[in-house]
Amino acid sequence: MWFPGLKPWAILFSPFGRCEISNFRRALQTTPVQRLRLEISRWQNLLEIIVGGAKQQIQDVGLEPAAKYLGFVGTLFLFIALANLCAILPFYEPPTGSLSTTAALAISVFVAVPIFGILGSGLGGYLNTYLEPTWLMLPFNIISELTRTLALAVRLFGNIMSGSMIIAILLSITPLIFPIFMSLLGLLTGMVQAYIFSVLATVYIAAATRTREGRTS
Repeated sequence: MWFPGLKPWAILFSPFGRCEISNFRRALQTTPVQRLRLEISRWQNLLEIIVGGAKQQIQDVGLEPAAKYLGFVGTLFLFIALANLCAILPFYEPPTGSLSTTAALAISVFVAVPIFGILGSGLGGYLNTYLEPTWLMLPFNIISELTRTLALAVRLFGNIMSGSMIIAILLSITPLIFPIFMSLLGLLTGMVQAYIFSVLATVYIAAATRTREGRTS
């Protein structure tokens, strides 16, 4: 019931208001929210380790702030790593064993490098990298951009495809134990390839974004 002329703030200082506040505090103390404890799951620990390691690796290459590049580089690593880890499942063929997939990943790096380079050094600063150390290097720098993109695609495709072929051959001519060992070795190789691909992408981005720093130093 509302009394005319009674200010809303006056209720808080009235005996009725103090009683309601006290009841509200006791209700909060008995709710499950107050009894919640800070518990970190194993999945959260694993994700924190992955994210922390990715940030540290990006910083070691020389990219700051690391969070700016974490989305792209981390996505590359997680996609390739999970695609290769799932190779342990029966009748599963890793998508990274297809040249079309690795070419798409390499093209994404090819597109991301100038984008980050322009954002970090400006359009003029990034384009000037193709003229260093002299304008005569322009065609060679362009060819270098194309060949390293091709190398990214072929390297990942070749390593994953060859591992899958070796395991398939061993399954047909050897007992069960040895192919299982090779499968575990293939998983390790897949993780290494995911790491190498993401690190190379980070290095290419760092080379494109360090133009302004090189001129100011």
